[in-house]
Amino acid sequence: MTKSTSDETPSTTRAARTNPRRELVEREIMEQATRLFAEKGLASTTLQDIADATGLTRPAMYHYVKNKDELFARLVSEIAEEPAVLLHEINQRTELDPEAKIREMATSIALHQTQTQDRFRLLIRSEAELPEALAETYRQSRRRVLKEFTAAMNEGIAAGVFRPTNPRVAALGIIGMLNWIAWWHRPGDSDNDREVAQQLADMAVNAVTDPRADGAAPGPGRIITQMRQQLDYLEQTLESGD
Repeated sequence: MTKSTSDETPSTTRAARTNPRRELVEREIMEQATRLFAEKGLASTTLQDIADATGLTRPAMYHYVKNKDELFARLVSEIAEEPAVLLHEINQRTELDPEAKIREMATSIALHQTQTQDRFRLLIRSEAELPEALAETYRQSRRRVLKEFTAAMNEGIAAGVFRPTNPRVAALGIIGMLNWIAWWHRPGDSDNDREVAQQLADMAVNAVTDPRADGAAPGPGRIITQMRQQLDYLEQTLESGD
């Protein structure tokens, strides 16, 4: 009599998903796939190439991934979606003021870049080859990242601590600076990675902070200037339809 698949309880399923051995093998598969996709291109890389590089047989590979396209889709999804999730969580933290949010966001993205450099470069190089569904996932994730940075910029401008500038342009400038890490930073030292991330976060905050927002008690001239800045900002917002 054939054993029913119903014998697989939720607890055994969860155990399989959290199996340390499986996680280690999956991580190796992802790393080798990233390297091969970058070296040979998506079209020229086979599942057998990835199996050989990982030290697995072709049948063993099917325990971890169905095919090459699914593996590539997993790579894209992880790189594209995780930053947006991280930024949204930071934006929801009510104990953080706008400066702290921008600092935390910049640090988070910078560290993410140091940890996923090869995958991010692969994604950028392969962008034109992405299937439409994956390309749309990537576009949506980029829009979400921009939305979260822009929201923090808007909050800081409204509070009078950030320069009354175009928040979207400022957000794009910060994102561009952080993404460039993938091409110049050499990862491997966690302390150095964090030091680089914190320095870039400082640069991001300093770039948008209004130097006049020093906490000093404002006189009449300062109040009038701030009111004019806020009116200019409001006018820009209304004109842009944000």
